[in-house]
Amino acid sequence: MSTVDHAGHPGGATARAESGGECRALERIALEAIAEQRRSRRWRIFFRLLGLGCLFFFLAIMGGWGDSVEGFGEAPSHTALVRIQGAIEASSEASAERIIGALQAAFDDRKTQAVILSINSPGGSPVQAGMINDEIIRLRDKHPDTPLYVVVEDYCASGGYYVAAAADRIFVDKASMVGSIGVLIEGFGFTGVMDKLGIERRLLVAGQNKGFLDPFLPQATEQKAQALRLLDEIHQQFITVVRKGRGARLKEDAGEDLFSGLMWSGARSIELGLADAYGTVDSVARDVVKVENIRDYTIKQNFAERFSSRFGAGLAESVAERAGALNWR
Repeated sequence: MSTVDHAGHPGGATARAESGGECRALERIALEAIAEQRRSRRWRIFFRLLGLGCLFFFLAIMGGWGDSVEGFGEAPSHTALVRIQGAIEASSEASAERIIGALQAAFDDRKTQAVILSINSPGGSPVQAGMINDEIIRLRDKHPDTPLYVVVEDYCASGGYYVAAAADRIFVDKASMVGSIGVLIEGFGFTGVMDKLGIERRLLVAGQNKGFLDPFLPQATEQKAQALRLLDEIHQQFITVVRKGRGARLKEDAGEDLFSGLMWSGARSIELGLADAYGTVDSVARDVVKVENIRDYTIKQNFAERFSSRFGAGLAESVAERAGALNWR
């Protein structure tokens, strides 16, 4: 006997039941799909956050996104440390802006018992080195009870020594390279090559010396003389700073021309009065300052700045080689 629904149609209840089951099945499938999408979205967010975390961790290792001075906050008495590494140039880690900022923070900290300036530099810009020297003198006058010592690592030459001369005492290793008290302008001349290649230099100027030391033109006698006068003037400034900083400790009668641009070993620099004694950062903090706790105030370049400064350094060097650059290296 066949089943009849209330409307008199056979099998109506069964059809409705089957239809309801299919709807519930489709609903379950849809809900499971939505749940799966949510789980996938959560995992994507998780891995993206993990990736960003790894990126920021890497950037933190490389120096972070902004300037940072290590060691802020409450701390016991300490020996402050500021490092000058590499060339002293406006775009480098050893720029006057960074070194002066670190020195100011070190001297202004009431827990600082002494400041150690660790130098490992072949020199650099006379202007940048001069700015650091002037600020050291100002800070020493402002904080007369806080001595500043220089510790030389491999090199303390030219602009590096210009900075060091402002210290109370200079400590070296016996094999350190010290000195190079001189100034130079470096560049190239391409006139012979241009003649061979048939290249003509076309330079238009307003002011007869605007093309001063142009490497693509023969060196003019009067321009060379002016360059030498400029070098001698800045050299005398350097000599004055060294004599003022080192005073009677300099042995100018020791048979060496201290201001000829020569360099000496750390051992010989002590004999000549360019340095005072042997020492390292740790030994000076321990034996001279008598405070072994060292806080590093060095302001480091961040990752983005390092990349841009290295790219910019190559460009700057190419420009300097074309036009000639005043330097203490």
